[in-house]
Amino acid sequence: MADTLTVHRAGLATVQDLGRFGHSRYGLPVNGALDQHSARVANVLAGNDEGAPLIEITALDFSCTPSTDVLIAVTGAPAELTVGGVRRDQWEPVSVPAGETIAVTGIRLGLRVYLAVLGSVETPSLLGSCAPDTILGFAQTLRGDDELALRTHCPPIDHPVFRIPLFRLNAPVAHFGDSWTIDVTDGPDLEEFGDTAERLFRSAFTVTPRSNHIGLRLSGDVPRRTTSGEPLSRGVPVGAVEVPAGDELLVLHRGRGVTAGYPVLAVVTATGLSALGQARPGQSIRFRRRTVADAVSAHRAQRHAIHALKSRVRTAFDALRIPATP
Repeated sequence: MADTLTVHRAGLATVQDLGRFGHSRYGLPVNGALDQHSARVANVLAGNDEGAPLIEITALDFSCTPSTDVLIAVTGAPAELTVGGVRRDQWEPVSVPAGETIAVTGIRLGLRVYLAVLGSVETPSLLGSCAPDTILGFAQTLRGDDELALRTHCPPIDHPVFRIPLFRLNAPVAHFGDSWTIDVTDGPDLEEFGDTAERLFRSAFTVTPRSNHIGLRLSGDVPRRTTSGEPLSRGVPVGAVEVPAGDELLVLHRGRGVTAGYPVLAVVTATGLSALGQARPGQSIRFRRRTVADAVSAHRAQRHAIHALKSRVRTAFDALRIPATP
């Protein structure tokens, strides 16, 4: 029988990867982990490919137990991570002996936590991705007593006397707080808002409870369109800051439909999208204007940090003879 990871408390957890790319032309959203940075780092710390399946835990407590020795990494929003009741660190590899319960509780400041396991887990795939899609009705939403098949195991890695972890890899930890500053570039319809466009950068907006993986709804001093005429439906990117009629902004996220007919005031940058994936209802968001060149530079810096982490992980795993995947 295959070794498994048995779920005890599922909360709101799904098996995710980085998304379903290359199918927007057919009307399929990209979906995938909403905090892509935390998901990538979790997989790298666990010795996996960045896009390997992992568990996305949203808001509520989660626990599971492996039937074999495993190595895990937990990133994302601050939370209490325990193994067998003992507190362990996020954003570092953690050795888990067979039969010990992994628990993630008290998620705070952010909304989502990512749990990756060395070798990843077996999960159904659709068009090259395990990412849930509410339109297609495809998802592996976890429930209590579910069992995920593990692809490999790893002998316990710790100090033989003091039982302390041997990893200090200095992962690029994301910032979490009670409010968020989100970088955006100018959208194609900026000029249609005249002087009111500056409201986007002048005041704070509040995340409303109607937000989800399709888009965040934000209340506040909403910019107003000063031109007349009905915008045509067209393709819209992930991160589009739309201004529908009413008193809310709509920021499209990874589950967005590929076309829309609202004017697009701005577009959230790649690094800003990961932060938006952690914004909780009731939290405050401010937008910061950036040039495309600045946005590209920030994204490259983040990718460079992950690439450097890969090198450190590979060196550490080679020294400890841990079978990291490519």
